[in-house]
Amino acid sequence: MSTLIKDVDVDGRATHLYIEGNRIAEIGKRREADTVLDGRGKIALPGFVNLHTHAAMTLFRGYADDLDLSTWLEARIWPAEAKLSPEDVYWGTKLACLEMIKSGTTTFNDMYFHMDEAAKAVKDMGLRAFLSEGIVDLNDPGRAAKQFRAAEETNRKIERLKTDRIRPAFGPHAIYTVSKDSLLRIRELADKEESLVHIHLSETKREVDECLAKTGMRPAKYLESIGFLGDDVIAAHGCWLDPSEIEVLARAGAKVAHCPISNMKLSAGAAMPYRALREAGVVMGLGTDGAASNNSLDMFETMKVAALLQKFAHGDPKTLPAMEAFELATRGGARALGIDAGTIRVGNLADLILVDPRRPELTPRHNDVSNWVYSAHGGVVDTTICDGVVLMRDGHVKGETDILERAGDAARDLVRRA
Repeated sequence: MSTLIKDVDVDGRATHLYIEGNRIAEIGKRREADTVLDGRGKIALPGFVNLHTHAAMTLFRGYADDLDLSTWLEARIWPAEAKLSPEDVYWGTKLACLEMIKSGTTTFNDMYFHMDEAAKAVKDMGLRAFLSEGIVDLNDPGRAAKQFRAAEETNRKIERLKTDRIRPAFGPHAIYTVSKDSLLRIRELADKEESLVHIHLSETKREVDECLAKTGMRPAKYLESIGFLGDDVIAAHGCWLDPSEIEVLARAGAKVAHCPISNMKLSAGAAMPYRALREAGVVMGLGTDGAASNNSLDMFETMKVAALLQKFAHGDPKTLPAMEAFELATRGGARALGIDAGTIRVGNLADLILVDPRRPELTPRHNDVSNWVYSAHGGVVDTTICDGVVLMRDGHVKGETDILERAGDAARDLVRRA
């Protein structure tokens, strides 16, 4: 299968972009192709990488807003999640994929429940995803044993889908919900299966204080002390990391997902120390978190808020400039996940979007990158291509009306059950 995008803007010049299979095969020559797209007036950008989310939580969008994190999680979200069915997760994930396709995300890193159903939804929708069955053992050995059986069976089911676009990973929720024994077992399994590990880390001051009281160490130091950290670990949030922990993460090669909107909405209490992490050489990307705490999966919006939050927190408008924010949302996330994406170049995966700059909010074009970060929103995306397949063309996704209806019905039924 091949696709030719004619006369599209790539890095500031109008050219032709040729895709063979799932890779960018050539930039510059016009060739015959199975599918031909007219790129005149449009700009090709790499697809966004959402480094931390909980896709099926689209079903809880607007359900428990304006609450502190502990109340939000323990009184509203966890009781509702206990009622989740596999079918709920399928439709909630399909809704998330639809939103991401329409706003330019081509890859996401997800942690939730019933992830075999999430994998079916992702396969149907055509996106690229890393999927972790969430483990929350609450220091109960019996619960841990049950969850490990579920996680390992889920990973086998994902592998049986036989698509390179979807990869299983391990998802211990956090140090305060997962026992030391379970963390060590996850470390062993990740090493054996060469899988990524996705965990929440230092999201709140409460997490840090409780870890200090229990272990005498801060969270990242605790994970280092038990041999958990490695270059396969993606740590979400990192709001309360101190300089010694940043050194620990850098030494281990662990990656960090910055989720500014969720952190601000839930008043996690601090901005992730971006400047210190960057100076230490830690690979970072951006995440939306789930739609229950964001409430959007729009990475354009996330880039803007990340840049503004870091400028405000550091008292310096030069902190996290537009180009760095854009790279976090693209190349940074791709590096964290270890995929050949995040830039448009020959040999990379054909994960890209076409945007139309002929809009009032993107005019004038003094600096396109600044426009993408500070002015744009997901609605500027005209075409989304993932793994060489056109998923959206002229702003339309096949089957979107049915997805909206079915996901809306699932959400209403779920809330009634909760």
